[in-house]
Formats: sequence, structure tokens, C-alpha cells
Amino acid sequence: MKITERLKTGRQVFSFEFYPPKTAEDTAKLFATAVELMKLSPDFVSVTNSSSGVAPYRTVALCGVLKAQFGLDVVAHLTCLAHSRKEITEICDGLRKMGITNVLALRGDPHNVAADVRRRDYSYAAQLVADLKKDGGFAVGGACYPEKHPESASMEADIARLREKVDAGAEYLITQLFFDNDIYFRFVEKAAAAGIRVPVLPGLMPLTGYRQMQNFTQMMKVRVPDALRRGVEKWDGDKDGLFKFSVDYASAQAEGLLKGGAPGLHIYTLNRSRAAMAILRNVKGQA
Repeated sequence: MKITERLKTGRQVFSFEFYPPKTAEDTAKLFATAVELMKLSPDFVSVTNSSSGVAPYRTVALCGVLKAQFGLDVVAHLTCLAHSRKEITEICDGLRKMGITNVLALRGDPHNVAADVRRRDYSYAAQLVADLKKDGGFAVGGACYPEKHPESASMEADIARLREKVDAGAEYLITQLFFDNDIYFRFVEKAAAAGIRVPVLPGLMPLTGYRQMQNFTQMMKVRVPDALRRGVEKWDGDKDGLFKFSVDYASAQAEGLLKGGAPGLHIYTLNRSRAAMAILRNVKGQA
């Protein structure tokens, strides 16, 4: 089923994100994770794609396996900086052959794309969105940044670029992770004021340690509220204590988002099931 059809029902949707494993051991762990997460009947799972352009068919292959062997509706991430239009067409042909009809259109990170690999066909995700819609057959989503993209000069400039993506045909958006719900709701209001009326799925990830928190704040420019920072610092070094604190914080955040009218939740799993399952079970009130 196309993700847009699920979103049109008005029912809140729940999804998980995976990335293609690199080793046989990691592959086995991912499939074990998928088996566990299937018990919660997610509306879809998404599979990331490296912006470097290296081995995009790992994403296609994993999408096919998750759909064929696990019966999951899948959204394939597709980055464009390192691909020509011809290569994008070939990747999309592979997705169609596997019955994958959902794509998340992304530009990709320039710092991950070597100068000799970057193609000239694409500079922005909106261009990829337009090509995917012209090609037809796909439900196309896009990414957004509640605290603005790190490269944008201002939130207004970032939302203007996002409007271009939606005008090109993006039918829903998935946010970068964030830890303060007010940031999400203010962003949705600003986007709506700019004419962006598509569903905006909030992306969530529980913090697993102090180093991860530093990476988010330094590299991704994500703000960490004082209460969350203090909790991570308190429980850092206590694996079980940190897990419980992080899941409790993310669960409360998830419940607040849903009560506030968010169309669902997209949980970044890092290919692990334990925290993702605990959060969604808390939200759904399951034992």
C-alpha cells in the first residue's frame, strides 16, 4: 500500500527506520529486529540510502527482502547528489520490479559525496521529487528539519526551500529527530503558514549515551533540553538505568506528540528493536 493512502485515512501511523547492514552478522541482527518489530504491526518501515552513491542497490535489495519475506510496506530512501538521472531511473526500475511504490526523496549530504562521484543532474531534493512524480507510480515523501537544516541561513529560508519540495510533488514529510515537542509544533505551524499542508511525521530516537548526545548537538545542531541532558549525564555508565530513562523520555515525548495532533510516529531504530518496541508499546498501552 502507498503510504499516502494510509495517511489519508486520518488514522495515526507508526513506522520504523532501518539502514542496510554491511556484514552477514549485521544482516542476521537486522532480520531478527524486523521479526520482533513485526509483532507491533508497523504501518511501514523505511530503509536509508547512503548519499555517497556507493551500492544504492543494497537499499533496493533490503527493501525487496523486507517486503517479500516479512510482508512489510517499505519506503525506500533515495539520494540524488551522487546519481545521474539515468542512474535514478535504473534504481526506480529495480524498486518497481519488487513492488516498492514508496520513495523518500533526499538530496544527500555533500560532505559524503566525493568530487569525482558527484553528478551534475541534481542539486536539490525538489528536483528529484519532480522527476519521481513525472516518472509516475510512486508515493513520494521528503525530509524536513524542525530546527532548520544546518546549511540554511534561517528558518524562513529553510521553509521556503521545503515549499519548493512540496510544490514539486512531495506528499508527506518526515522530520529530523528532535527532543522538544514545542519545536515540532512551532515548525508545523510555520510550515502551514507558508502553504505547506502535507502530513508531517515526527521522527524520534531515544538517546543511548553521552557521546551520542554530543554528536547530535555538534553535528546535527539538535537542541537537547536540560531535563534530557541531566538524565543522560546521570545515567551514563549505567546501561539499564539509561535505557529506562531514555525510553521513558521518548515515550512521554511520543504521547505528547500524538495528543497534540501529530499524524503518527517515525522511530529511528539504529537496526535495534528493544527501545523501539518499548516506546511503541508504551504509546499503545500494550504489555
